[in-house]
Amino acid sequence: MDRNDYYGGDSASLNLTQLYQKFRSTPPPENLQLGRDRDYAVDLIPKFILSSGELTRILVHTDVTRYLEFKVIAGSYVYRDGRISKVPSTEMEAVRSPLMGLFEKRRAKNFFQYLQNWKEDDPATHQGFDVNTKTMKELYTKFGLEAGTQDFIGHAMALWLDDEYINKPARPTVDRIILYTSSMARYGKSPYIYPLYGLGELPQAFARLSAIYGGTYMLDKKIDSINVDPETGKFVGVTSGGETVRAKRVIGDPSYFGAGQEPGADGKLRVVETGKVIRAICILRHPIPGTENADSAQIIIPQNQVGRKNDIYIAAVSSAHNVAAKDVYIAIVSTIVETSVPEREILPGLQLLGNVVDKFVSITPLYAPTAPGTADNVFITKSYDATSHFETVVEDVFDVWQRVKGEPLVLKKREVEVEA
Repeated sequence: MDRNDYYGGDSASLNLTQLYQKFRSTPPPENLQLGRDRDYAVDLIPKFILSSGELTRILVHTDVTRYLEFKVIAGSYVYRDGRISKVPSTEMEAVRSPLMGLFEKRRAKNFFQYLQNWKEDDPATHQGFDVNTKTMKELYTKFGLEAGTQDFIGHAMALWLDDEYINKPARPTVDRIILYTSSMARYGKSPYIYPLYGLGELPQAFARLSAIYGGTYMLDKKIDSINVDPETGKFVGVTSGGETVRAKRVIGDPSYFGAGQEPGADGKLRVVETGKVIRAICILRHPIPGTENADSAQIIIPQNQVGRKNDIYIAAVSSAHNVAAKDVYIAIVSTIVETSVPEREILPGLQLLGNVVDKFVSITPLYAPTAPGTADNVFITKSYDATSHFETVVEDVFDVWQRVKGEPLVLKKREVEVEA
């Protein structure tokens, strides 16, 4: 059930009229000459898919890919010392990268070579370093990598949200970097793929697939109440428009379970705010400067580069992905809010875009469930974070599955291949 009349909830893709209606309550201004309404599918929450990542495995495993077409994102970039550069992902790219000086390139080359050769069951490839017990800081030190290099490896390749990973065992970071490089090797330009016609295609494709297996999808269905048994406190059903549907369990996003509201009649607080995210959807008439005229790009500004605690993400797509009119580019800048003036926080990202035709800014609270849901059979997901990739969302999906079923989600081995 979905209260909206379109698929995707918070992560829907809107046409031009819907976009202006949502943010301005006005039609698109004619003087901007942005083209036809139906040429647009603007993501409210921008995310790219790692081509060898967990979401790709889920899409292939469920066979939902038969309803979707993908295109590879043209480049993955990182911000360092006031400019953006391509993220190197092999020792050859490291040697050519402008991100590092001559001696640092040699050290980075050795680091990437180590990761490329690393095999869990072959101790000879470990070079005497145990990634399960020693920290990532110790691994960086082993190869003598400087702070700026650690920045782009940890944030633009391992995709960590902050620097806490540095003092933890190196294994998760090593796994993440290997995932990034194997995704990169798959299509060559970048490790990311993206569905044609926008992310709103993903929930539509799953709705189609669920219909084949007897699932029912209801749009434009307002939720009046989530009902629990007064004696046991367990979920019993959902009421909408005077009708009640009964079920043993309910799964939903925080907006249906009191997000931003006072505790319910039973005094129960089901979700709690964990922070805020700011997103700026920007319409451009040119590619992002410094990306070699790429039709799409992901840019990560590591926190340390701009004196922050959280990274700034930029996701850019264009008419090449059937999400905007010809020669129109959509760039979305996002980060976790840290101060009382959030718009100032995304300036480093906005300044990279060049001339912006129009801009839509939203500041959205992030919510997380207060309980796992096993006691009352109410299972709630987390809000979408500021990252411009799906890895954290997939972690949440695995977590919800574990809570609902009491066992981990194990996907049968299949060859993960998506045409892009």
